[in-house]
Amino acid sequence: MPTPTIEKLTESVGARVDGVDRDHLLSDDEFPQWVLDQLEANGVLLFRGLHLDDETQVAFSKRLGRVETFKMNEAFPEIFRVTLDPTKNPSAAYLKGTFTWHIDGLTEDVPIMASMMSAHAVAESGGQTEFASTYQAYDDLSDDEKVRFESVRVVHSFEAAQLVHNHSPRPEQLDAWRRRPPKIHPLVWKHDSGRKSLVLGATTAGVEGMDDAQGRAFLDELVDRSTHEKRVYRHEWEVGDLVIWDNRGVLHRACPYDVASPRDMHRTTLYGQEVVK
Repeated sequence: MPTPTIEKLTESVGARVDGVDRDHLLSDDEFPQWVLDQLEANGVLLFRGLHLDDETQVAFSKRLGRVETFKMNEAFPEIFRVTLDPTKNPSAAYLKGTFTWHIDGLTEDVPIMASMMSAHAVAESGGQTEFASTYQAYDDLSDDEKVRFESVRVVHSFEAAQLVHNHSPRPEQLDAWRRRPPKIHPLVWKHDSGRKSLVLGATTAGVEGMDDAQGRAFLDELVDRSTHEKRVYRHEWEVGDLVIWDNRGVLHRACPYDVASPRDMHRTTLYGQEVVK
C-alpha cells in the first residue's frame, strides 16, 4: 500500500495528508499509529476529498481510540452533527459558543483527546474553522513567564463559554449552565509526552488569586498572543474534506455563518486519557 505524503500548512500548526484512500483508513495496520504520530507532530491533519460516509468515519475513528457516543443519531450514535439547524441537532443554539477560541472538554477532569470532522455541506459565506497551537504558545513564552505560569490556576466553566455569545440569558438557561460545576486546571498542561501547552479559551472564567478584571485581562492577552494571525491555520472547507485535530494542544473556533446555512459537519470525538496537570 503506498505511503501517504504530508505537507505542512503553516510553520506552527497543520499539515495536509495526500495519498490516502478508504483502504488506508480501514485496512492498513500501520496507518492508525502513523496518523496519531503525525497528529502529535502537527496538531491538525487535513485529508482533502475523502467524502466519508458515517459508517467509514466511525470505523476509522475506532481504529484511533475510544469514541464518544451521543443520543441524536440512532444508526451511528458516535456521530455529532455540527450544524445550526435545530432539526438536525437539538443543541444547535449552544454551538454559537464555538465561534470563540476554545479547547473542548475543559469542564472535565480529562478533556477529549482529538476530534475528527467530515464536511457534508459547507456555508456559502463564513463557516471556516481556525486552529492555533497552544504547544507553540507555551514554547514562545519568555523564560520568566514559563516559571511564573507554572503556579497559575484557571477556573473553567460552561457558563463562561455560553456568556460569550449570550449576554442576557434567561434564568432557566443560567440554571442549566450552572448544573455543570466549574473546573480548576493549571494554566500550563504538563503532558505525558513531556511537552507542555497552555490551557486557554472560552471556558476560562477567572484566575485564582486575581480579581475578575485582572484575571480577564491576563487570560485575554494570552489568547490574543496565542492566536495572532501569523500563528493561525484557517481551513476553507470543501465538501468531502476530513480534518482531525489534537484537542490537547490546539485551540480552535468556527468563523460565524448564517443560521440558515446548509453547513453540516459530522464529528466524531476520541476520549482523552490525560488529566490536566
